[in-house]
Amino acid sequence: MTYTELASTNGEAQTIVDTALRTAPPAELTPGKVYAFHTANGVHQVDLTGDKYRDTPVRKAGTTTVRDAESFSAYWDKHHDDASEVYADAERLTVTAVLDAHTADGARWAGHRLHLALRETTAWKQWLHMDGQLMDQEAFAEFLEDHLPELLEPSAAEMLEIAQSFQAAVKVDFQSAHRLTSGQRQFQYVETAQAKAGQKGQLTVPETFTIGLVPFEGSEGYRLTARLRHRIGQQGLRLGYKLERPDDIRKTAFEDVVKAIGEQIDTPVMNGTSA
Repeated sequence: MTYTELASTNGEAQTIVDTALRTAPPAELTPGKVYAFHTANGVHQVDLTGDKYRDTPVRKAGTTTVRDAESFSAYWDKHHDDASEVYADAERLTVTAVLDAHTADGARWAGHRLHLALRETTAWKQWLHMDGQLMDQEAFAEFLEDHLPELLEPSAAEMLEIAQSFQAAVKVDFQSAHRLTSGQRQFQYVETAQAKAGQKGQLTVPETFTIGLVPFEGSEGYRLTARLRHRIGQQGLRLGYKLERPDDIRKTAFEDVVKAIGEQIDTPVMNGTSA
């Protein structure tokens, strides 16, 4: 048999083998999970172990984000086990639970997590935004009117009267301000309106006032003291306030949230972040 005839015979035989392999049923490497097929390019392996091929996932995974301590406790009660861990990060205002954390005897996936990300309330952000800024009389009065629900002492009704007094005293020339023994501040002014030009008057306002704010959605409310700020210059009377230690209140509010969680879950809340 010549070389050409031998090569032709071998080629026909290989074709028959290849055809037989391609038409053969798949070989079950791992029953119900991994299969191998013969193709023109060689053996092709198909892995059917992924969750998309199953009725239910092999394990719990993913991060669920909640916004208050009550929701955190509810999800925790449903999914935690004895090895679950909880971490509080005061800088980021977050509490994170690793529900499938490593056990004392071995490793786990640590891929199922519960994350509390607190959100500041609109009122808190607005008061902090204007903290230390001076406004003209009308803008200051409108700010007080818009935030009457947060005004505690003096009462909202008294603060509304003060706001209206500032709005009515737009056409005046404020000349001085001094502190009274009562702790209030008195502003001296001269009327500039044509009908009352030259007439003098006074406006008395509290040196400090107390507001009630809820720092985070779903958290408790806290009292803050605001000190009146003012400046009399070429732009007339400008007014504002300075909150006393708002960062301390924010820190206390977060600590209270962590404490509430700790009382509900019966698991130590560690200070820090999870791996």
